[in-house]
Amino acid sequence: MKRFIISNVSAVLHDRVIDNARIVIEDGIVVDLGVGNGTSDETFDGRGAFCIPGIVDTHSDGLEMEHRPRPGAKLPLDFSLRSFEARVRASGITTLFHGIGFENDGNRTVDLANDLVDLVHGYLAVPTLVDHRVLYRIDARDADGFTGVADRLDRDRLVDPTPLVSFEDHTPGQGQYKDRAYFERWIMGTRNIDAATARAEVDQLVAERDSLLHHRAAAIPWLTERAARGEIRLMSHDPATIDDIDEALGWNASIAEFPTTVAAAKHAKLCGMRTVCGAPNVIRGGSHSGNVSAAELVSLGLCDGLSSDYLPFSMVGSVGALVRLGACSLPEAVRMVTSGPARTVGLDDRGTLKIGARADLVICHLLARDPTVIGTFRAGSIASPSMALQDV
Repeated sequence: MKRFIISNVSAVLHDRVIDNARIVIEDGIVVDLGVGNGTSDETFDGRGAFCIPGIVDTHSDGLEMEHRPRPGAKLPLDFSLRSFEARVRASGITTLFHGIGFENDGNRTVDLANDLVDLVHGYLAVPTLVDHRVLYRIDARDADGFTGVADRLDRDRLVDPTPLVSFEDHTPGQGQYKDRAYFERWIMGTRNIDAATARAEVDQLVAERDSLLHHRAAAIPWLTERAARGEIRLMSHDPATIDDIDEALGWNASIAEFPTTVAAAKHAKLCGMRTVCGAPNVIRGGSHSGNVSAAELVSLGLCDGLSSDYLPFSMVGSVGALVRLGACSLPEAVRMVTSGPARTVGLDDRGTLKIGARADLVICHLLARDPTVIGTFRAGSIASPSMALQDV
């Protein structure tokens, strides 16, 4: 039996905080939790820091970026995963869904997507510091994306029995860029072009994407049937309107990821969908695309959890930010990055700090504007129990 004790921490439970807490872990499970003192060779002294459940991130684009940190500079895939894992663990994340785009467009290819999925699945059989999983991202109008995911999931039914799938349409004029002016300004900044040129380029892009609508239509029956049978967990990506939510419900989607308006988020919740918002939105104080503030949705009770999207450390950072903004209490803010996301993707064994729960835990300073992660422990991966804060 492996036994480990964390003492002298403020333990953040589902609805309260226990100061001077002592947490006893045996074989990766929390077996005792309460107020207590005392240290031993098997004790980690938290020195008054917070202890929260391990963070669950349902959407991270970081692995794709880690593989290609600069144009033309590609890193070996296995090195990329280990390198990114270090960043993730330093952010307090113990369960991570890697967003892997199935499309043949620019830097993404279906072949690369399959290689990345192979890499992540290869880690299922070996001890890792993070529970690596896959978010299958389908570009709704890509000729090869849907068939690529369909073929992949047919092969992997035993590996990933209920995969997480996001159906996405980033055509300007809807979703994230419903007001296409934001997209035009974005390409003006990234390509150093004037407004007229940007407008013409977006016109051309929209025309090209509209010519590919038949691929979207071909994918929907397959997604609808698989979601109805419980063979996939389907996300609607960037829903902007009540009609968008109603359409997604017709596909049997159960998650509204990154709703861009209060109306879309409210309708999703009324219809029983789970909602996911972006943690970087919380850190920035609003959307970079002119959409609804994630903190506002949290304060209205319209957000079930956050995801890191493109910035892993935003998850732990958003906890203190939500509290400072008055959007919610500390336990509620912690739930936004732990039990909320876990429940959204059906991982009921994690995300809470209680007796009998999986011992994915994070020791951290949360409430300062510059949060610090001191220690991240994944159940079963604790190598040296006789650690104190000065040792890490």
